[in-house]
Parts: sequence; structure tokens; C-alpha cells
Amino acid sequence: MLKMILTPRFGEIDGMKHVNNNVIGEWFELAREELYRYFIPDLDLSLEKWTLILVRNETDFLGQIRYGENVEIRTYILKIGNSSFTVGNEVWQENEIKAKGKSIIIHYDYINEKSMKIPGEIREKLNQHFLKEEDIGKSN
Repeated sequence: MLKMILTPRFGEIDGMKHVNNNVIGEWFELAREELYRYFIPDLDLSLEKWTLILVRNETDFLGQIRYGENVEIRTYILKIGNSSFTVGNEVWQENEIKAKGKSIIIHYDYINEKSMKIPGEIREKLNQHFLKEEDIGKSN
């Protein structure tokens, strides 16, 4: 599991005095960058080098995230297929899970517009962050 500590910024707070729900997806995207580096080490966004495409995103909001307290973003792998992988993310604040999400990402060739098999060495790296279903959402 990967972990990242973020400090909610004042501009991420909405009129209800909590972190706006649109911000959570941005935090999850930022937290997935380390996984992206397995495929594109320099994160070069050129068409020739970028080999990932996001095909599904879902988020469950479980509690309000407040300004003034750091959050921990947890990132892990839920499933690895031939050309796709499913990433789980969680937001924790004050030892409580506040949001969780799943994203399906495909290893993709943009020039030929087709999926590509995930190479074995990358699959091994992804497997290091695999989390069993029964361990999701547990405090640690």
C-alpha cells in the first residue's frame, strides 16, 4: 500500500466548510502517480510515451473532510488483469475513513488505439501493493 499525507488547502473548502467532493478525485489522481511511474518513469505526457487510460472512476463519500487537519491518502491494487488494473484509494482523517474509490486503468497504445498486455516486471511491482478485500478500509 502506498500512503501520502496532504494538507487540505483553503481553496479546496466549499460553502459547507468541508473539502469539496470534486477535490477527492484530484487527490486520488495525485496519489496514483507513483503507480503511473511503473509504466512511464518520467511521466512524459507525449502521445508516444503515455500508455495509460482511465476508463472508470467511482467514489464513495463516507464522512466530511475538514480544513485544518492533514489527510492520509492510501493507494493499493485491487485487481490486475491482462491489460488493466483496478486501483483502490482511501482518504483518512483523524483515524477515520472519509472517502474511498476505485479506478480502472488500461495499459493503452494511443497511436494504434488498442490495449496492451501489462509487462511482467510491472505486474510484479503492482502486486507489491495488492490488498485483499477483507483488509480494505481498516485502520493501520
